[in-house]
Amino acid sequence: MNSSDPQPTATTRRDFIKLGALAGLGAGVGGALLAPRPARGNQDLRSRPAPAQRYRDKPIDLVRIGFVGVGGMGTNHVNQLLRVEGAVITAVCDIVEAHARRAADLIEKAGHPRPRLYTRGERDFERLCAEEDLDLVFTATPWRWHVPVCVAAMKNGKHAATEVPAACTLEGCWELVETAEQTKRHCVMMENCCYDRAELMCLNMVRQGLLGEILHAEGGYLHDLRAVKFATSGEGLWRRAHSMKRDGNLYPTHGLGPVAQCMNINRGDRMAYLVSMSTPSRGLQLWQQEHLSPDDPRRDEKYVLGDVNTTMIKTARGYTIYLVHDTNLPRPYSRIHMVQGTRGVFRKWPAPPRVHIEGRTKGHGWDRLDTYAEFEHPLWKSEKVRKATGGHGGMDFLENYRLVECLRKGLPTDMDVYDAAAWSCICELTERSVAAGSAPVEIPDFTRGRWKVWEPLEIVSG
Repeated sequence: MNSSDPQPTATTRRDFIKLGALAGLGAGVGGALLAPRPARGNQDLRSRPAPAQRYRDKPIDLVRIGFVGVGGMGTNHVNQLLRVEGAVITAVCDIVEAHARRAADLIEKAGHPRPRLYTRGERDFERLCAEEDLDLVFTATPWRWHVPVCVAAMKNGKHAATEVPAACTLEGCWELVETAEQTKRHCVMMENCCYDRAELMCLNMVRQGLLGEILHAEGGYLHDLRAVKFATSGEGLWRRAHSMKRDGNLYPTHGLGPVAQCMNINRGDRMAYLVSMSTPSRGLQLWQQEHLSPDDPRRDEKYVLGDVNTTMIKTARGYTIYLVHDTNLPRPYSRIHMVQGTRGVFRKWPAPPRVHIEGRTKGHGWDRLDTYAEFEHPLWKSEKVRKATGGHGGMDFLENYRLVECLRKGLPTDMDVYDAAAWSCICELTERSVAAGSAPVEIPDFTRGRWKVWEPLEIVSG
């Protein structure tokens, strides 16, 4: 089984007897924390701090990219990368040859040489990583392939970038961290929501002190995916299967990533432990019975994923994060994105985004975001970004632009392997908490203490 495949969430008695494992947590948790399972990876590496400085590599004038998985989201990334100066896609891999040819046509039409294609099956990415002269391998495959593709890339001397989540299991997260440190390669999770206009404007407000000390934040992924999960193509071929085996927050990073940056997670603070609970599973069963023909074999499928999963996270410095996953019920889209400080609050949903700032907002009302134009993030001042079409309104272009820009300039990437691991490990840890009756679960420190000295993400210009 791949390290990123869905895993069972059985709980052992040993999980419950670790007491006082984290400094300062005993009183807040009331005693016991579920500790990580015995690790299979590099214990010597995990026992010492991460490197003292955030990783940077030598500048790359032209970033040569191999792309693995060019279905819907993969093709979107290809289109965005074709607009980024200093990037060229020279190899494409997909199990569906027609998808690979479609991507090659787009690349050739944009004026680049036609890329080499790798279509010999689901592990042909290994041949691409071994044979191609590349700087970066980018994957937008189903979740279970994210870790294997990134590891293959790094072990063959390439930087790695992956769609979200970076891994579905704790061991998968550690494997990414260990491989990145051993090979000295970047491994970046492409969390596009960190680059949305409102989220970056909020980050700029936080950095300028407008909201005061940030005490609490909320995020989530609330998106009716029933039709997507039951589709006979695309994500419908694999995403629904996770709902049959797993109960927790399966997709935490869209909501967590932007608020984690505001709260300096891995760069001044870290997530220490969580508690998680799920409602019963109802939504997929109702869809199954109401939309599928009587002879459709999918009517016999059983689902365990709770329709609404709610998670509370406590940080080492005492702050809190509320996180929600809700994809099986009828509802409008939301990622919540609320950041609460001692001087004000920012909230994105329901639209329009708005803020309340003490001393600036009248009474107990809200101000619309467009009255705070001086806090627009520099990356969103570019007309090229503001007029972007497709790509989720510009944020997909920005995330690809920033990755290529950092590689070209030899800078640390905005998001690194420690962010990928910290944000993605929430998947398995929420499953474990739910399975244990909402018991508190320890969140590993992938930086091994470096979070205390690493500088917060700065406000960068385009």
